[in-house]
Amino acid sequence: MVDVLEHPAAYDLPEHGHEEHHGPTGILKWLTTTDHKVIGLSYTVTAVVMLVIGGAFAEIIRAQLASPNGTLVSLAQYNELFTMHGSVMIYLFAGPFAFGALANIMVPIQIGAPDMAYPRLNALSYWLYLMGSITMLSGFFTAGGAANFGWVAYAPLSNSLNTPGAGADLWIGGLLLTGFSAIFTGVNLVATIFYLRAPGMTMFRMPIFTWNMLVTAILILLAFPVLTAGLIMLYADRHFGTHIFSVAGGGVPVLWQHIFWFWGHPEVYILALPFFGMVTEILAVFSRKPVFGYKGMVFATLSIAALSLGVWAHHMFTTGVVLLPFFSIMSLLIAVPTGIKIFNWIGTMWRGEIWFSTAMLMAIGFVVTFLIGGLTGIYLASPPLDFFTHDTYFVVAHFHSVVMALVLAGMAGLYYWGPKFTGYLLDERIGKIQFWFLFIGTQVFTLPLYLVGLRGMPRRMAIYPHDPQWQFLNDLSTAGAVLIGVSTILFVVNVVVSWKKHPAGDNPWDGQTLEWFTTSPPPHHNFYRLPIIRSERPTWDYNHPEHRSIAHAPAHPSTEDAR
Repeated sequence: MVDVLEHPAAYDLPEHGHEEHHGPTGILKWLTTTDHKVIGLSYTVTAVVMLVIGGAFAEIIRAQLASPNGTLVSLAQYNELFTMHGSVMIYLFAGPFAFGALANIMVPIQIGAPDMAYPRLNALSYWLYLMGSITMLSGFFTAGGAANFGWVAYAPLSNSLNTPGAGADLWIGGLLLTGFSAIFTGVNLVATIFYLRAPGMTMFRMPIFTWNMLVTAILILLAFPVLTAGLIMLYADRHFGTHIFSVAGGGVPVLWQHIFWFWGHPEVYILALPFFGMVTEILAVFSRKPVFGYKGMVFATLSIAALSLGVWAHHMFTTGVVLLPFFSIMSLLIAVPTGIKIFNWIGTMWRGEIWFSTAMLMAIGFVVTFLIGGLTGIYLASPPLDFFTHDTYFVVAHFHSVVMALVLAGMAGLYYWGPKFTGYLLDERIGKIQFWFLFIGTQVFTLPLYLVGLRGMPRRMAIYPHDPQWQFLNDLSTAGAVLIGVSTILFVVNVVVSWKKHPAGDNPWDGQTLEWFTTSPPPHHNFYRLPIIRSERPTWDYNHPEHRSIAHAPAHPSTEDAR
């Protein structure tokens, strides 16, 4: 039962709020739970472990490239490493962390819901993700090694003749499992957001993060079934004698690229939009202002989603089978709503009372790094420039700027929302040191790769004995990767050092949205009471009635139980 409250000067929650126990405890709780918060924490821990594993692969790759004649790994092992590095970071970390981890924890609380719409399906989604991750990584323990055809698995390189062995099949199986996990999570998020919002939580009062998760979930439901179908076709080609992607049997190899990138470009925004939402919330709270251009942000998000479904072939300019002007203009158009978000973030901070917490620093670092990645993406939308840079390290630098921006945003989300779902703050001093290692390391890592790409270094090569002039830039990039590795170690140290040492309180940041109204961590069904929701900042309205806009003051609603 949840009470809807007016705005007294303060509110008191029952003393037993943190003492509630529902169902089993200990390890059995983690294995059998359907509580979205526990499932979200499971996603968070697993995704961070995947980040560490994928980062370790990257460190080995950079160590190999630090010398023109690197001998740290063999050429075959290098192919496995860059394949699995990309696969782990894209499929097993960035996506599940965004729409599995933080969305799972925060979306129901942000809209005043007691849980996800389908709790058992939510639990199944996590176990599919975990099993998919283990399945994909288990390729390293097979006789032929892990998948080695690149994280995009282009045909015919990915057929059974060119890449035999169980590692490739385990890659396909792992990706199918994580794909179904994403689809089920998408269904759950859409149903939860549409049907379980609290009284007064209209669509245009939802936090930007929740809006972004709704759009992300819809994109998942549109894109992931396409990839799932493509993976089944690829497996059938490998084992059942079909020739869908084989010229010899009348198939079309480039069809795989169409299928993959029809998923892959919406996937760029499936990865990015949740982090956009996190950063939007953080910038507003630590600028002590509402989100600048709230509705503009919402419509920009909708525009990005719509346009993302029509730009897949800009990854295929050099194939000669796509209409260059159409996909070029569509790729350039998608920069417009993305640019609107950049200006809205700046507008949110403009003349704000900025608090440079670790979360805020990470969010600002995201904006700077993503801007670099986004601007270089505009160059790649131009066919002549794309022809020049295709399959060079310029492209690698571009998407690593974007992915590292997402890592900064993810860290911002952990520092910002971590106290809400754990009840404890991370150490700010260690956090700020971590930020500088991560931010500087990211720029030192990515910027030399743009230059070495423009000087002609192809991607996916393990040695470059005939071009020693590339070594200096590669050494710089490797040094940046080391700094990023140190930042990851600092984060783990911070979690260990800070564990249960700094109680957060219910609203340590003076947050604005509904999740900061409940306890830290929230009770089993999230809320004992709810404020009257008049705007997109209900907790701020409740705690600061003197600042509440007259325009947001409706006729006095009922204060009877809302649920």
